[in-house]
Amino acid sequence: MRLAEKLKGKKVLVTGVTGFVGEALLHRIIGELPDTTVVAIIRPKGSLKGADRMAQLLKKDIFKPFYGEGTPYADAEALSAARVEVVEGDLADVPALPRDLDIVVHCAGDVSFDPPIHEAFTTNVLGTKSLLERIVETERPVHYVHISTAYTAGRRRGAIPEAPVDHTVDWRSEAEAGMAMKARVEEASRSAAMLAKFRKESEKLHRRAGHLTAAADTERRRTEWVAKKLVETGTERARSLGWTDCYTFTKALGERVVEEFAATLPTSIVRPAIIESAVQSPHPGWIEGFKMAEPLILAYGRGELPEFPASPDSVVEIIPVDHVVGAICAVMATEPELSKPEYYHVSSGARNPLTFEQLYAGVRAYFSKHPFDLGERGAVRLPVWKFPGGDSVESMLRYGERAHKIADQIITHVPRGERTRKYARELDVQKRRIDFLRRYMDLYSEYAQAELQFIDDNVLALHNALEGDDREKFWCDTSIVDWQYYLQETHCPSVTDSLRRLDVVRKKRNKALAESAGTLKKATPSEDGEIIAAFDMDGTLLSSNVIETYLWMRLPELDSHQRVGEIGAMLRKLPKLIAAERKDRGTFLRTIYRRYQGADLEELNRIVDEILAEHVLERLSGAAVRRIREHKAAGHRTILITGAVRPLTRPLEPLFDEIVAAELAVDDRGRCTGFLTGPPLVGESRAAWIKHRARGTSIDLSRSFAYADSHSDLPMLTTVGNPVAVSPDVPLFRAARAARWQIVDWKTPSTSSRLEIPGVNAR
Repeated sequence: MRLAEKLKGKKVLVTGVTGFVGEALLHRIIGELPDTTVVAIIRPKGSLKGADRMAQLLKKDIFKPFYGEGTPYADAEALSAARVEVVEGDLADVPALPRDLDIVVHCAGDVSFDPPIHEAFTTNVLGTKSLLERIVETERPVHYVHISTAYTAGRRRGAIPEAPVDHTVDWRSEAEAGMAMKARVEEASRSAAMLAKFRKESEKLHRRAGHLTAAADTERRRTEWVAKKLVETGTERARSLGWTDCYTFTKALGERVVEEFAATLPTSIVRPAIIESAVQSPHPGWIEGFKMAEPLILAYGRGELPEFPASPDSVVEIIPVDHVVGAICAVMATEPELSKPEYYHVSSGARNPLTFEQLYAGVRAYFSKHPFDLGERGAVRLPVWKFPGGDSVESMLRYGERAHKIADQIITHVPRGERTRKYARELDVQKRRIDFLRRYMDLYSEYAQAELQFIDDNVLALHNALEGDDREKFWCDTSIVDWQYYLQETHCPSVTDSLRRLDVVRKKRNKALAESAGTLKKATPSEDGEIIAAFDMDGTLLSSNVIETYLWMRLPELDSHQRVGEIGAMLRKLPKLIAAERKDRGTFLRTIYRRYQGADLEELNRIVDEILAEHVLERLSGAAVRRIREHKAAGHRTILITGAVRPLTRPLEPLFDEIVAAELAVDDRGRCTGFLTGPPLVGESRAAWIKHRARGTSIDLSRSFAYADSHSDLPMLTTVGNPVAVSPDVPLFRAARAARWQIVDWKTPSTSSRLEIPGVNAR
């Protein structure tokens, strides 16, 4: 008897129907089992109800042949109404199930290899338990088909039978401990020692921007640490008990839950190996998302996977998804005995093994014929794997991590410039590659060096029992797969197609960005609110710094002997000043401005007006001046916000509607005291000033602009809707790229010299 007849009139509940295997199973049931009804548990997602998500699913290309002209169903909605019953809910809170179910296929589960430990137990163990409890409530002899994984065998070696995994781990105590781990790790992250660690790391990077910026980053680091620790805890607990990772560990414990319920439910446990794209159905190469092998295949094709910690003769236990679905359908038609679960390994290594060396050869052959195009650099140069072993690959990776760390420390301390930012971009690309390699080496090294042979006699028996054309419709004998043809003609073309199309879009976008580089968003008049354009000065409008500008103003009023002494004193203090500036810009400015003590403020104003004005204007970037004038022409309010002292801003007054600068305090004789009249506006205080300026007015900050060059100005830039990083330092450059802000270079005129001190050099 054929499967369509055996399963005629059956009502099959499928969990995880929106996932890879669940979707393929739904496709097969609708297409090949015409008198079988599917009940799907689907959780709401956002504003979409479960029924809406099912409607979306059935509108995918693979389901379109089942409705429309020439079919019994007019559209996807008609197909859904006739063949699918939706039950809204999820495994966290399994709803009451229809009481006329015949079969339950449990496909849902956390398929990540490195989930946080509490999430893995929630889905793979407790979710399975909740579902089984609901099934028992129906009081029918429902055939329960549990989709597990072949790797529940753990870190064993040799032949693995289609039988219960031999272990004595108590799933109840492990689940209780795993679920409690979230609270424990959260508590640990809030200890004084850990909080101090996170805070110091954040302040090292962000203290120039301000305490709140550092505080936000501190909390980000804490939450990331919690997530990482929960993953690490799951992995280490799994390995301490003999499993490769938390995924296989919790799937194995989930099987124990299933085995306990087998006394009241006829039970089958299906254990697929590594599921990849289809050989034939729904169509050759069909795959949803990236699975286990795809990131590695794509990385190799891009020349970014120089080696892999695999033994060349180790078997890669991959299985096409249509073989898995064929086996599930065949299992659905069986009638297992109570208290005697049946086990099925859907794998390939026992009778048609694919080794890592053969996988590498097939993937390399494909990319040799169809390389990725890197544009001007031409075709990708493919790495040559020599399979040196896991220890050698780990040593190579650690060396790369150390080298990158040193290079990154250097790049953040060298003078800023276009070349520095170019190196920073290259280092960021290398960091992403190194992080990718570290993640996948840690995840897959256990699988790459595994020496397992999954016996699949039960699945072969299922295949041999298929009658007529069922052997083609529901095939599950992997010995028929030609791996080299599959890799080169089916799998690799499928998984690279979307990336190649994305590369075309990316190249067009990058070309457009290159053509528009330096072209800022047009400053247009506002009809329903005031727009401000806030500019930093030093490093943004002109190439200068506080020490330079101090010397510009101070030296002209000193005699030659005093000048030598002042320059010498500044040189001696320079290391401490640089260290202070990196720690707290406000303190740094106060230290510099203390040296104005005794200076006549009116004399400083005269020096600026008569000696420095022309020099300052010469140092102004032409692009900056044009941009300021564009804002003024558009009716925007232009504001200069600077930590420089007020006298130095006098030449720039015609350009701005408002200037906010550091005010030197004076005594009753008009002499500078060495103090300021108030704290200098730096870091978060600039953002606070802008927000205060906008409060209670018609200023629209979401449409306003800000221009700055330093990471200390990050708070100010984030305050407006149009932030622009101008010739940024490396930390701001990275933040701007991450936030997709505009980045421009406003160059100083070549006629100006950094060594020229006006009013002094000419004498």
